[in-house]
Amino acid sequence: MAGEDEGELPEGSALDFEAGRAEFEELARSAGATIAATLVQRRQKPDPSSLVGQGKLDEIVGVVASTNASLVLFDHDLTPSQLRNIEARLPCHVIDRSQLILDIFARHAKTREGQLQVELAQLEYQLPRLAGRGRAMSQLGGGIGTRGPGETQLETDRRKINVRIDHIKTQLDGVRRIRQQQRQRREAVPVPVVALVGYTNAGKSTLFNALTEAGVLESARMFATLDPKLRQLQLPSRRKILLSDTVGFIRNLPHTLVTSFRATLEEVERAEILLHVQDASSPIVEEQKMQVEKVLAEIMAAKKPVIEVLNKIDLVPERGRLPHERGAVAVSSIQKTGLEELLLAIDKALVADPLVESSFRLPQSEGAVLASLEGGAVIEEKRFEGNLVYLKVKGPASLLGRYRRFRDRSA
Repeated sequence: MAGEDEGELPEGSALDFEAGRAEFEELARSAGATIAATLVQRRQKPDPSSLVGQGKLDEIVGVVASTNASLVLFDHDLTPSQLRNIEARLPCHVIDRSQLILDIFARHAKTREGQLQVELAQLEYQLPRLAGRGRAMSQLGGGIGTRGPGETQLETDRRKINVRIDHIKTQLDGVRRIRQQQRQRREAVPVPVVALVGYTNAGKSTLFNALTEAGVLESARMFATLDPKLRQLQLPSRRKILLSDTVGFIRNLPHTLVTSFRATLEEVERAEILLHVQDASSPIVEEQKMQVEKVLAEIMAAKKPVIEVLNKIDLVPERGRLPHERGAVAVSSIQKTGLEELLLAIDKALVADPLVESSFRLPQSEGAVLASLEGGAVIEEKRFEGNLVYLKVKGPASLLGRYRRFRDRSA
């Protein structure tokens, strides 16, 4: 592993740099790598030909030889020429940060849509990096009838990749149309969507399980949850919402992933409220918050109402040390504390299908109406008047509007 500190982090951020290096090491382990050695270089700007310069590259060559490493990972995106120059010096494979993240995504994609999105991102990443990767790329076809200018292996590979990219995009368009039809059916009955967003490993899936008992995978590994999940959840006001668990974000998330996963991130784009889940115990929680906001801005979701959720407060020794606690909801998904406050905050922030109060007087024989009101609204007062039932309720406008014929006109 080779890391680089270019001075991009704020002043005095040695802790941030160490946390970033630990994050990169965790990415490597999530991909199944065993770390043999870690090298760090500090320089004003990257070397245009090899990123790290000839001296550091000689050091990497020596470390690879002494450890018998089969792979070198760079915590930096390499240009096609840098990758070619580095691989020319090393006897093993070289992978940069984006390719490592793409590999992890490929491991964790379970649905057909997720697999297509990962393949699309990988092909778009590989396309500009084909040049120079092996002598076969520049060989012409041989044999009778194939002599002449011909088509180089590089051009053949590019053409095949472009054809495959077009095919995958067509398939993803089909998936997107199906998703749109499903969403239109959902929107026929107004159920707001609330999306969980946050840095990877902030505990979104654990919080999702704590709220919905969905039983989705919980893991300390990065990007353990990739495919989106939707579950219905009832709020204290008896309103129902759809809670969406989405892929975690990360520092320097490859642009090809953001583009390819736009179909998955549509739930974030269409959500009425975003729950920004943050790891309150992380020493770089503010930096992680900035990275998530950067991705939200990229997918045009930065202006949506956001409820900040400080998760893992059970790992914070002193409550007073919680970061930017003002206006945020502190929870522990493991201990299931603070969840009621979070549900109340969601209830308060919802604008669609607002809560209204109304009084009803209806016959006791209308059992279906009674059950619907008691199941979907809060009954503040209930009394029997002969064969009639008087109800004072508070609930969603869409629900109470269905039974306007039973409203108490004298109220």
